[in-house]
Formats: sequence, C-alpha cells, structure tokens
Amino acid sequence: MNAANSGSDMPAWLVIERVVRSHWSLSARGERDAGAVLLALWADDRRDLGEGFLLRAAYLGASRLRVIELALDEAAPAFPSLVEIYPGAVRMECAVRDVLGVQADSADSRAWLRHAGWPVDYLPLRHDADRSARFAAQAEDYAFVRVEGDGVHEIAVGPVHAGTIEPGHFRFSVVGEKVLRLEQRLGYVHKGIEQRFSQMDLQQGQRLAARVSGDTAVAYSWAYCMALEQLCGTRVPARAQQLRAVLLERERIANHLGDLGALGNDAGFGFGLTQFSLLKERLLRANAEVYGARYPMDGIVPGGVATNLSSQQIERLREQGMVLEAAVVELRAIYDEHAGVQDRFVTTGRMSPELAQRLGVVGLAARASGSPRDLRSDLALAPYAGLGVQAAGSAQGDVAARVAVRFDEVIESLRLCDLLLQDLAGGAIHAELGAAAAQQLGIGLVEGWRGPVMIALEATVDGRIRRCHPHDPSWQNWPALEHAIIGNIVPDFPLINKSFNLSYSGQDL
Repeated sequence: MNAANSGSDMPAWLVIERVVRSHWSLSARGERDAGAVLLALWADDRRDLGEGFLLRAAYLGASRLRVIELALDEAAPAFPSLVEIYPGAVRMECAVRDVLGVQADSADSRAWLRHAGWPVDYLPLRHDADRSARFAAQAEDYAFVRVEGDGVHEIAVGPVHAGTIEPGHFRFSVVGEKVLRLEQRLGYVHKGIEQRFSQMDLQQGQRLAARVSGDTAVAYSWAYCMALEQLCGTRVPARAQQLRAVLLERERIANHLGDLGALGNDAGFGFGLTQFSLLKERLLRANAEVYGARYPMDGIVPGGVATNLSSQQIERLREQGMVLEAAVVELRAIYDEHAGVQDRFVTTGRMSPELAQRLGVVGLAARASGSPRDLRSDLALAPYAGLGVQAAGSAQGDVAARVAVRFDEVIESLRLCDLLLQDLAGGAIHAELGAAAAQQLGIGLVEGWRGPVMIALEATVDGRIRRCHPHDPSWQNWPALEHAIIGNIVPDFPLINKSFNLSYSGQDL
C-alpha cells in the first residue's frame, strides 16, 4: 500500500509502502533474500504535521526501488535494528540517532556524527531544535575496537592528512606490516546540509544538492531535479534529458581519468599519473569552453539544463571524445603490460563477490566484485533506454578489477556521449515547473560515477523544502574498505583506498 503518495503519479520503478512494526524486519529480510541492497535509511520529525516520527528505508533491487516506511512512537522513537540483516546499516542507524534521537536497538552507541560538537540531548533535525544554539566542543572518547595478541600494535592515521583530502581517522591493528583490522571514523566536518535544505525554497535546493560532494555534482543535481520534477509532475524535454546525460558521462570520465592516474602513481608508475592528469585537464578545459565552468555544478537545473549546445560545440565534444578514446586504449595496454604495475594491482585488496553481497556494496566497487548492476541499464531511465548501456564488470574484486572497471566505463561513457551528441533531439531544453505536491515523497535516483546517488525530497504547501535527504553510495562502501585491507600490508592501503576512492563529504552531511 502506498500510504504516503496515494495521490501522486509515481514512476513505475518506485514503490512506497508503509508497514507496521512487526513487518519492518520481515520486509528487510524479504528484500535481502530477493537480492536487493539497502540503499538508504533516514528519518523525519513529523510532529509539526500532527504525527510522530517516520523512519524510511530504501531497498534497491534489479529493476525497482522500494521505500518502506515505519511510523514511530513520538515519546520513544525506537525501532528494530537492521544490522543483522544488512551490516552496512549500522552507520546510517547511528546517524539518525545523532541528528534526530531515533534509536535503533543495535549495540553500537558511539557518536558517529556529533564528535562532541553538540550535546547528546541536542537533536539538530528536530523541528523544535534551537537553530541559534552554539556549543563549546568537549573532549569525548571514541572506543575503537582493540585487537589483542602477541605482537599486535595500533597505527593511528588522521583525521588530518597530508595534501588536500578531507578528514577521516583510520585505526589499523597490525602484526608487523600485516593488517589484522581497520576501523574508520568519519564525520569530522559535519556541515548541517540536511538542516540547511529545510531553510530553502525548492528551486534553491538544486544548488545545495550539487555541492553535497563536489566530484559528484552532476549526479546530485540530476537526482534532486528528478525528485522535484516528480513532485511537480513535470516532463523534461527530450533534448534536455540527453544533455543531462552528456554532463553525467563527462563527470564519470573526468573522475575515472583522475583515479587511473593516481592509481598508477600509487603503484610507483608516475608516467601514468602524468598522462591521465593531462587527459583530465583537457576534458576540464573543454568543459570550461563549452559550459562556462570546469566543473559544471549548475549545468542541470529544475526542469532541464542551463546550457544548450551549438553545432560547433557538439563537434568540439565529439572530436575530443575520439582523441580521448584512442589515448585511453593506448594507456590501458601500457598498464596491462607493465609487470610492476600488475604486481601491485593483482590480488591486492580483494573483496570476494560473497563478501560484497553480504555487505551490500554498490556501484563501481560492486561491479568489480561480481555484481554488474548499473542504473543506466537496469532502470534505463530517459535518455538511456535506447542506448544499450553495457555495464562493466569483473568477479576478481581486487585493485586490478576496480582499475579494469574504470577503463571499461571510460570507453563506454565516451561511446554514450558520442551517441547522444550525434542524435540530439530538437526543441526546448527547459520546462516550467508546476506546483509541487506537498507532504509527498519524491525520489531521484541516478547512477553517479561511484554508484547510485539518491535524493528523497518533500515539499511544504508554500513551495519550500520540508525535508531533503541526500544519500551517497559511500555509506555502503566505506565499511567494505575495512574488509578489503585485511591480510594486506600497511603500505598497500593508499592503493586499496584509492581503488575505492570514496567520498567523505557525501556522508558527512
């Protein structure tokens, strides 16, 4: 039963169902047994609507997204933990506790987002929270799990790192250089994004969504706009859909090029870094030339896109695509034939298909471990339905497999861009939005370069954002990295870490 959106026109791939408490865990087990992954878990304070708290879990199957809702007691908003069914749920459950006081009956009571930045009884996403409150940080111990035994010692890395990466703490338990256990702690720069969304109107929300995780700006923009257009019943013109896909594929290519260079460098092959950095720079300069920005964060807007392409610009992008493809094919052959690179890549940081499935890994990392799911082919939403998207895949699950998937995806994205650009539809690039259906749930779902990006959006009656929850695939994949390093040596961690290249910002909301 679709209790929340009974009056809205939902897409065929989306199912929303409200269950009673006794069916919450049963639904999760049913989804797991059917092969679905837990994509997101979030909660909402609905006391301003005369209700209590509402918990939601989104399960992504092969051809649909099912959102299960559970109404919680206002006085004691607790719920059955999903950790035994989906181990990756633990951090999402900790997050809803830290920001809303909605408590799972799981064993992990450690603060995940707070970092002593606010008192335990201050719940920033509750409607009655004092938005002007300021708190002095206080020392707070985080009880890392300790490994006992002869010769075992700990190596603490971060949260402050060399270079410009974001803060995250990694606690290694090792014997010699062999890693027995890795435990992460993230959330050091909690930005209050979900609260900030609730202070914006629906049009403004796209700009914030694009900045949740800067390297995934296009995917987040598209997901936000998809959710909003769903609430408004807006049909986006065909040309705008195609131009959106070109932006998304160029974002995928840029990130993969950067990672392929960095992975070569981490394997001691500086030539790879130089060559892929050059290719990425040329792509970004073409973006600046065509879209007016190296990273076109606001290229996708509600109703369509911000920039049309002239025939000269189309040819410019197509020509660049052909040059890029030839260069990437040549560099792949060099990587594949370089004994030193392959020695570092092959068998390093292996995550078996069974483990990936158990942990609910998604996106690129899952495709490298035997799960070829890709929203562009599985849901085949516009404009991908007629393009015959070929999902990359491998069953090896090591660094070499994650590198191979990146190479395959670059070539496929270049092919898709060329198809889209040579057959662009005519007509408008933007449609006006009508009034958004209030207090109903809109879902945007896009295959970003790391994996599925989701936006859950609700509007108020006066056209503002009531609740917006952005979800990054890194939530699922950070725990998998803890397992992939086990049995490897400490010096291989940068290489394994880069082979996943997960977002701190995307889950540090």
